[in-house]
Amino acid sequence: MRGSIAIEPDDVRIIRALQIAPRASFASTAAALDLTEGTVRRRYRRLHADGVIRVIGVVNPGALGQSRWLVRLRCRPGSVAAIAGALAKRDDVNWVALAAAGSEVTCATQSRDQAQREELLGQRLPRTAAVLDINAFAMLRQFMGGRGHYWAALHGALSPQQEAMLGSDGPPFTESPVVTDDPVRLTGEDEKILGALAADGRASLVDLALAAGSTPGRVSRRLHLLLGQRVVHIDVEISPAALGYHARANLWLRVHPSEVKNVGRSLAREPEIAFVAAISGAYNIHAVAHCRDFDELFEFTSDRIGGLPGLQSMEVSPVLRHVKQAGTILSGDRLVGPPSQA
Repeated sequence: MRGSIAIEPDDVRIIRALQIAPRASFASTAAALDLTEGTVRRRYRRLHADGVIRVIGVVNPGALGQSRWLVRLRCRPGSVAAIAGALAKRDDVNWVALAAAGSEVTCATQSRDQAQREELLGQRLPRTAAVLDINAFAMLRQFMGGRGHYWAALHGALSPQQEAMLGSDGPPFTESPVVTDDPVRLTGEDEKILGALAADGRASLVDLALAAGSTPGRVSRRLHLLLGQRVVHIDVEISPAALGYHARANLWLRVHPSEVKNVGRSLAREPEIAFVAAISGAYNIHAVAHCRDFDELFEFTSDRIGGLPGLQSMEVSPVLRHVKQAGTILSGDRLVGPPSQA
């Protein structure tokens, strides 16, 4: 990270290994990377302490039967920082960004129930005097997200044999409906497990059992079930600047209806794309792009996205500052933890 930490080749390999197997032990990771366990442990702790990475459990509200929404807020000049900060403190908002124009806040909701969503979108935001305009878009189909994004900077960091040793069987995220037709009902024990994972996605089974008032064996079975039902995924949050990505942008695409699926799937294969979904509204695809600089962003959007069949128009909205991503608060380019720890 600029002015704070130099990312070395072994750090990149460890980050890549974590993306493939985020809960793997330091010993098994070290064996796959041909490093010592102490080296992996030390480098991981340094990367975590320096705000480069965090491993957290992220709950998928769609598995609980709840829809997800993207929200664009046009705000009075001088008010965006306060509004973004207030949104970032909410558990039902999992990422918040300020647009380069300085008067727009973009966020994504992850409400656990309908009442919580209506309180935010139907009452809280409309009554905020500094909010001039609200546009909310329902996510209709997710093409890329979760751990499915492997940074271009990490491509080739490990050999296929090393990835196989870590248990890789291809990208972990697959295209899926946003809301399941068979919602999962969480128990009190599940909620405690999820709460512990939100703080530390690598928490041991013993620690999870202590948090849930259960046993490691039972927690292991419940966690396996929650992961299989896609109630939670273990996300490796990375500071983009640490890997040399200094230009981020929200992409709002208007695509011919017959080509929405094809464009969404094409974008999901691009290493610069961190997230892409079909949405409601005038724009029918939203994506988030990470590039090294604005020149690379221009080349990417004009050449590789601009030439996609069915694309009718596109708005490129550079991100001035990321305030929160996947439940993690940022301070500058550093990941500093959940709201309670920030």
